[in-house]
Amino acid sequence: MPPSPSLDALRAQIARIETSGRPVREVLPFGIPVIDAVLPGGGIRLGALHEVAGGGTGVVDGAAAALFAGGIVARVPGLVLWCVTRLDLFAPALAQVGLDPDRVIYAEVGNETAVLACFEEGLRHGGLAGVVGEVARLSMTVSRRLHLAAEASGTIGIAVRRWRRPSEAVDFGQPTASVTRWRVTAMPSELLPVPGVGRGRWLVELLRARAGECAEFVVDACDETGHLALPADLADRSAAARDGQRRTSA
Repeated sequence: MPPSPSLDALRAQIARIETSGRPVREVLPFGIPVIDAVLPGGGIRLGALHEVAGGGTGVVDGAAAALFAGGIVARVPGLVLWCVTRLDLFAPALAQVGLDPDRVIYAEVGNETAVLACFEEGLRHGGLAGVVGEVARLSMTVSRRLHLAAEASGTIGIAVRRWRRPSEAVDFGQPTASVTRWRVTAMPSELLPVPGVGRGRWLVELLRARAGECAEFVVDACDETGHLALPADLADRSAAARDGQRRTSA
């Protein structure tokens, strides 16, 4: 379905209201038309706050969420600040999704309050490609501060939501100021004609997109350049079938 001029004009008007008249930042396309089509501007917005979580509370989905975030910031030139309370990131895995370990500055701090403080300071710095903060809870007030800091500097901020216990996951349903909210679930990898492990595959759900649509996609995991891909067995589906995966944004 071709974009509606009236819908595009409405989205632009909403964006101007939400940014108090400040110019809307550039976007970073995923390079997959079916994904970029549901995002205002045709990509994930730079100079804004975004949220990513695993589809479950397990380690595998949590790792998929972190790698999804890593693939995004990998495609923005410059250094990346990654704020954590526990240094359990696997640098070779980040390298596999395009994020060279030499580009990453790790800030390991004692608690989530300190993570959020480093997160905000990194966004305000203005000299970073992106800032990633791993947190369990994110309030509207704090997320608003982070988003305004990202908006002022033009630096993309990604809050990777990680939980130590299932009860903390309930907080992910609460409203925040993030522009998009994603959920990433690991799926069986592609089948190979010989024994081995193929390229990872994810179910990526766009749960919220400000002035955009919600949708879900089955994609091949980020490659060494940080790019996702449509699996070969899904790439040839009709546009009508793909449009059936879209949902109305809350």
